[in-house]
This record gives sequence, C-alpha cells and structure tokens, in this order.
Amino acid sequence: MNLSLLGENLTNPALLFFFLGIVAVQLKSDLEIPPTSSKFISLYLLMSIGFKGGQELAHSELNLEIIWSLCLGLLMALSVPVYCFFILKNRMSISNAGAIAAAYGSVSAVTFVTAVSFLEMQQIPFGGHMVAVMALMEAPSIIIGVLLMALFAKDQPSQVSSTKILKHSVTNGSVLLIIGSLIIGYMASEAQAEGIAPFTTDIFKGFLAVFLLDMGIVSGKRIKSFMDNGWFPLVFAIVVPVINGCLMAWVSGSVTEVPGNRLLFAILAASASYIAVPAAMKLAAPKANPSLYVPMALAITFPFNITLGMPLYYCIIEMF
Repeated sequence: MNLSLLGENLTNPALLFFFLGIVAVQLKSDLEIPPTSSKFISLYLLMSIGFKGGQELAHSELNLEIIWSLCLGLLMALSVPVYCFFILKNRMSISNAGAIAAAYGSVSAVTFVTAVSFLEMQQIPFGGHMVAVMALMEAPSIIIGVLLMALFAKDQPSQVSSTKILKHSVTNGSVLLIIGSLIIGYMASEAQAEGIAPFTTDIFKGFLAVFLLDMGIVSGKRIKSFMDNGWFPLVFAIVVPVINGCLMAWVSGSVTEVPGNRLLFAILAASASYIAVPAAMKLAAPKANPSLYVPMALAITFPFNITLGMPLYYCIIEMF
C-alpha cells in the first residue's frame, strides 16, 4: 500500500472532523449539530454531487463503457445481498439477516461523496456516469433483501408487496434527490452550471467536513450498543466490505481503464447504506433490529472505508 497516500488520507481535514465527533462523544461533550442543519447539509451534498455528475455525463458520449458500467453496478446490487444473506442467516434471525444483506448490497451516498472528494484532492479523473451507477444500485438490493426474507420466513404474519417496497425505495428522499439532481445537471448548459458553481463546488468540502463531524457524533453514540451483539457483526462489517471492495477494484478493470472510476466501483461495492435501507426496513421488516444493522454500516464500515479502504482499493487498482 502507498503509505504516503494513506497518510495524506488520514490527515484529510474532513476525516479528522469525523474523528473529532467520536472523541466528543467519548468525552461526554455537549457538541452537536442541530438535526435540521444536519439534514440540510446531507441534502446539499447529494444535490451537489448529483448535479456535477449530470454535468459530467452531459459532456460524455454514451458508449459501451458507460453501458457496461451500469450493468456491472446492477450486477453488484443483485448479487451482494444474496451471498451476504446466506452467510448471515446461520448466525441471526431471518429479519436481521435480510436487513443487513440489503444494507451491504446497497450503497452509501456519503461514502461515495467522500471518495469523490478524495479523488479530487489527489487529482485523479473519474466519469460523471458513476453517479448514475450509484443511483441505480440503491433500490435493487432492498428488493432482494425483502424477497429473501419473504422466501425464508413464510410464517411471518404480513408481508409488504414488492411493488410497495420498490416505490418506497425509489421515492426515498436521498435516492430521489440524487437522481433528480443528476437529470437537472444533465439538462443545464455549461454557462448555467457556472452560475451556481460557488454553491455546488466552492463550498462543498467545507460542508462535507461539518457533515462528517455530525456522522462522528452519531457513530460515537451507537458504538456501545453495537458492541453488545458480540464479535460476529464486527468482523462481518469489516471483512465483507474488504472482500467486495478488493474484488471490484480488480474486476472493474474489465469495463473501464480509468483509475477514478475503478476506485468508485470499489467503494460502492464496499459501502453499506445507513439512510435508504433503514428507512425501507422500517416498513418492510419491523422485526429487524436497527441498533444492529445501522451501527454496522455507520460506525464500523463507513469509517473503515474512508480511512484504510480507499488507499487499499487504489493500491490494488495500481497493481492490476
């Protein structure tokens, strides 16, 4: 692994603010980001990355690389929750197995945004169509997770229809915003995009730092309850993302030669959803324990990916 790249990533101000949030909780500080401000910042980040991705997509010709990239993203979203479910169902309830499988098959938009910031900091090029890949991967994993729960837990008293779950997944605020911003960015002219660049680009890293501070506070509050579930969820939350990320860092070379695109593929495969999936599972799997699958994704997998994961996956990309 490139140690200088790792060191630069670990000293990234946005990442250090994440750790500051965790430290604040351990010190029992009253530091907090108001919920309304946190929600606004998360909406801003999704809007900004979607809009910029749409602009990049507008300047790219639709070619086989983009088509195959979308297909590879869809294949990931369908296959990861299946193999995760069969590993998990032997260790925990069907509801928890399905919810965790859906979370790890789906993606984390915030991890994706952090990876984009990492690429821009390192001046590594990437394609705007990767935003479309991310948006495509959100809903399929949720559907697969719910279908697996329905298949292996036929004694459940009520099942939510797949159509209802699909609709809920697509209309989820984060999914709808990223898709809508992508379309708006695609439709906007270069002059129109330049007019709002101070909002969509110039203040992006500052808002990302504040958001990661909030994520650190939330993670710090949930670590203790998560650790009460034993060693298996902790190991799963690190090992599975590493396997998915490393495998995709290698396999993605078959559809694109652009290092930035390959890193984003790896981070999408390695990330876990802690926004869209919990919202969907509240409807589809009320028996699933959110104090288990949310901390796995947010307090373990997320910090691992943005600290050690990105340099590790990029190292593999450089090797192959």
